[in-house]
Amino acid sequence: MNKTLKKLEEKEELYKNSAQFLLLRGRCLNVGPQFSQVAEENLSKAVKLEPGLVEAWNTLGEQYWKKGDLIAAKTCFTGALQQSKNKVSLRNLSMVLRQLPPEGGAQEQGKRIMESVDLSRQAVQLDVTDGTSWYILGNAYISLFFSSGQNPQMSQQALSAYSQAEKIDKASALNADLHFNRATLFQYEEMFSSALAGYSRAAALDPGWEEATERERLLLKYLDQITGLMENKGKVKARRLRNMLSSLSVSALGPCASPQYRSPTGRTGCLELRSFGALTHGHNTGVAAMGKVVFSLATEGRMAFTFGMVDSEETCCVVMVYNIADGWGVLIGDTVVIPEPEVKRHSITHSDKSYDFRSIRVDSPLLLIVNGKRQAMQSQIATSVSYKPHSE
Repeated sequence: MNKTLKKLEEKEELYKNSAQFLLLRGRCLNVGPQFSQVAEENLSKAVKLEPGLVEAWNTLGEQYWKKGDLIAAKTCFTGALQQSKNKVSLRNLSMVLRQLPPEGGAQEQGKRIMESVDLSRQAVQLDVTDGTSWYILGNAYISLFFSSGQNPQMSQQALSAYSQAEKIDKASALNADLHFNRATLFQYEEMFSSALAGYSRAAALDPGWEEATERERLLLKYLDQITGLMENKGKVKARRLRNMLSSLSVSALGPCASPQYRSPTGRTGCLELRSFGALTHGHNTGVAAMGKVVFSLATEGRMAFTFGMVDSEETCCVVMVYNIADGWGVLIGDTVVIPEPEVKRHSITHSDKSYDFRSIRVDSPLLLIVNGKRQAMQSQIATSVSYKPHSE
């Protein structure tokens, strides 16, 4: 970079009023990760001299972005698009829209994310062979997934975009951020083997990136904890466990025992109580699982509130509850009923570790009956997952 700058300086007197010369210097100074005042001055002058110079608008926008001035960056990318529709401006504008601080409430933020997805789609349509555009589209879909009720279709669209980026572009396949962001989504979807592989790959591609290594370590620790606690039934002593389970009966089903009960899927009628062993994998329509809480794990650094419960047959099952508000939880000894449980089987091998267990996924605490009572509306809040636009 320094050599190029030196050569440009030698020609400065001849070309200092040339927009192309100013762009070249601005591009050269833009290579570094930090904001450059000189780059901003050169690029600002370039777009004044030649407003149709799209690359100067885009590079100036990137400088403002590095400076932390997202509004100015947005103005530049919008200005470039007014001159010519191009994939760089489209995808940069898509990213900036997602990074702007929320204003005007959830509805306004939702509109902004939808616009971000649309811009990313347009960038892909302009060049379907550009892996970077596919990667940024994947990130936009993740934002949409978490901001619009976690529609599974959006999750699938994100995964498809990441796969396409990998398939068509070797550079994208070596993008640590892609593997990290996809692993974050895999973890939320409880695809733990894929999540661990993704974090591991991200760490290998960017050895200095501590967060990828830390996410892998924390997920392994989490799996160690839940499998250990399940095996020991939360370390609750046998006598205490028998006392806890003695109060389990159909009457503890609470509202689920009523013929007027309306299930999460819209079905009306009482639910049939089933033991954990009798539950099938996937969605269990028309039935309820019930047990006593024997352990719980704090949510810090995790995507779900996790607890274990034991049923009347003394079988232990882990339950992962998503979209919980701060402060919500269950206590050891609580009776929990899960209407129409979603059962998952996990068989995980990573490095020298193996895990095999079943779990129940609950997408909102509002679906649970705890000690015979429904949960208050304020116990739910939409999950905000930190994926990393580390080099977006």
